[in-house]
Amino acid sequence: MEPVMQKPDNGLVWAILSTVLCCLPFGIVAIIKATQVDPLWASGNSDAAYQADSDARKWSWISFGTAIGIFFIYIVAILAIIGLAAMYDLD
Repeated sequence: MEPVMQKPDNGLVWAILSTVLCCLPFGIVAIIKATQVDPLWASGNSDAAYQADSDARKWSWISFGTAIGIFFIYIVAILAIIGLAAMYDLD
């Protein structure tokens, strides 16, 4: 008897959150991949459904990581501006 495989989570909620709160371009890719999971599973293509789920999670994390990176660069730039202003005493 063949083991019954469980349907993968499509990760659509995380894809939408990463699109809205993080990085729009990578989040859109995550949404596209997440919306492919259910139709692939329904058509019986379980391997492709698992791959789409994996891709959706990957792109959600890339979106999140990009947002963190941009935030870090922003903070460094602000601190550099504050440091330059203090060094040159720009009142």
